[in-house]
Amino acid sequence: MFSKILIANRGEIAVRIIKTARRMGISTVLVHSDADTGSLAYEMADETIHIGPSPAAQSYLVQDKIVEAVRRSGAEAVHPGFGFLSENPVFARRLEAEGITFIGPNPHAIEAMGDKITSKKFAAEAGVSTVPGHMGLIETTDHAVQIANEIGYPVMIKASAGGGGKGIRVAHSDDDMAEGFAAVKAEALTAFGDDRVFLEKFIVDPRHIEIQVLGDKHGNIVSLFDRECSIQRRNQKVIEEAPSPLLDDATRKAMGDQAVALARAVNYDSAGTVEFVAGQDRSFYFLEMNTRLQVEHPVTELITGVDLVEQMIRSAAGERMAFGQDDLKIDGWAIESRIYAEDPYRGFLPSIGRLVRYEQPEEGEHHSPTGPYVVRNDSGVREGDEISMFYDPMISKLCAWAPTRAGAVEGMARALEDTHLNGVGHNVPFLAAVMDQDRFKSGKLATSYIKDEFPDGFHGLSPDRRQTDILIATAAAMNEVLTEAAGDPSDRTEWIVLIAQGNEKGEPHGISLSYDDEEALTLDLVGEDRALSLSQIDWRPGLAQFKAVLDDEPFTAEVKRVADGFDIRHRAVRARVRVLSPRLAELHARLPIKVAADTSKLIQSPMPGLVVAIPVTVGQEVKTGETVAIIEAMKMQNILKAERDGVVKAVSAKAGDPVAADDVLVEFG
Repeated sequence: MFSKILIANRGEIAVRIIKTARRMGISTVLVHSDADTGSLAYEMADETIHIGPSPAAQSYLVQDKIVEAVRRSGAEAVHPGFGFLSENPVFARRLEAEGITFIGPNPHAIEAMGDKITSKKFAAEAGVSTVPGHMGLIETTDHAVQIANEIGYPVMIKASAGGGGKGIRVAHSDDDMAEGFAAVKAEALTAFGDDRVFLEKFIVDPRHIEIQVLGDKHGNIVSLFDRECSIQRRNQKVIEEAPSPLLDDATRKAMGDQAVALARAVNYDSAGTVEFVAGQDRSFYFLEMNTRLQVEHPVTELITGVDLVEQMIRSAAGERMAFGQDDLKIDGWAIESRIYAEDPYRGFLPSIGRLVRYEQPEEGEHHSPTGPYVVRNDSGVREGDEISMFYDPMISKLCAWAPTRAGAVEGMARALEDTHLNGVGHNVPFLAAVMDQDRFKSGKLATSYIKDEFPDGFHGLSPDRRQTDILIATAAAMNEVLTEAAGDPSDRTEWIVLIAQGNEKGEPHGISLSYDDEEALTLDLVGEDRALSLSQIDWRPGLAQFKAVLDDEPFTAEVKRVADGFDIRHRAVRARVRVLSPRLAELHARLPIKVAADTSKLIQSPMPGLVVAIPVTVGQEVKTGETVAIIEAMKMQNILKAERDGVVKAVSAKAGDPVAADDVLVEFG
């Protein structure tokens, strides 16, 4: 076994590798860029070596710097994590030539499976079912359009060296193909240094299901079952689970057998993932093989009890796998939510900045009225850390395990409630919304799920009865604490609670407060033949989370005191809640509604980033749908288009300028 390994990665996956290495008694060396100096992984590693500026192309992707760091540190092996150099056969071969062990598959397997064009040809020759498409190189836009017509729309355009949801677009027409082909080639060159593109038929209403495989250097290969990764946004996985709710035992075995056969054909000897696109009828086709650890590997670990990072290290060290296929079984259900620094209320655009607050759910076993569940949170940042514009904006991978899928869904919803972030936009409310949806609970998923369920974008959800009760009880209890602290002599018990979302005045709810024999706060609801019982209240002024038990069910709400009440969020519901005397409520109803400012003539930057181009000039006539600005952030280019015809009145930025969210780029007359 190795005594020291070098981690050629950053963030949460570096932290994840360090934890397993530490448990195995292996010393760790972490390479880091300027932006990652002082990071959580930096502090956890036994040694650190600086390898350059923040951009990955000047640090984590520079092989010379990684190899030199190995030499300096005396590490015997390199774990590449995922992304960066993890699927680069040239890097794996170079380490091999230097006498350094690569903790991953052999270079031949990476080369055969890592390139999406080659892997599809290889899979077809091996008898694996593949999606119809064109695997050869495509040089021109006209050629791409011709091929697309031969395949039949819709057609997916994919970067051959792609990954992480980047370099992928779906074309529904010749115009889509012409625009998308050029865009994917540009994104591929920027992100991967390789602009090769291929086309394949896009399966309507598909599901994304993958099989985790594991091999050693003695010819042993097993399947660790399936993961469903159909909840995607812009081809980037958002929520994953294991096992898939679609598959029956026969399909699961067929997919596992096919994945193992493909891995065996290239003498696969590490952790890897064979991805399939599946129809709702359980038909499935080979998509690609990822010759590395996957972001969603924790859900497989939770249902099998196998530490995949440990197995990768043991395989690389030449150890024989200690278990066979018959020793593995599925235990329970696990769900992973990727928590990103992105604003779901602004089209999920990346958000950068400092994590002013980061309260994480407690890891380990929990109990709820629906049963036990386990929380795991793989995070690479802490409160006070900065989310950088140079890398993916992932904050953590939050996981929940339970004996049943329903239990895992509820466990995840509760874990999301206990997650509090401030300082950057984040997608926790959106993730909570999905957990609460009947369709998700039913398991009827597809890669179009987000587009289907949120066609106009995410704007939060309206409260159901339970959440309305939570908003009323939370505001009333907070008001009680504050009035008591202020020494309110009126000892008022009758209140009107106004719950407003957006620009509303608010829906009034009359309440009468008292305390029962157990000192629980009782709220009689005026006009309703019922009362709410609030107990075990955990809140004091200044805390951002309000925790309590409402009618025997625990909950957590995110709260903020404002001038005229409270901002309260419970899961995907966000509201301004005011607690007023009946007289003040009467006066409040007479106030005019504030009209929002008209920004219809402005093109504003939807996120912090760099201006790539503004292809319009003052006085130019612009038609609806024309590109007016291109902004780059988090390695992705965002094209801003005119929403109406108009004449450009002013241009406020130029290529190369850094911009903040809501900065005006173009103004129309």
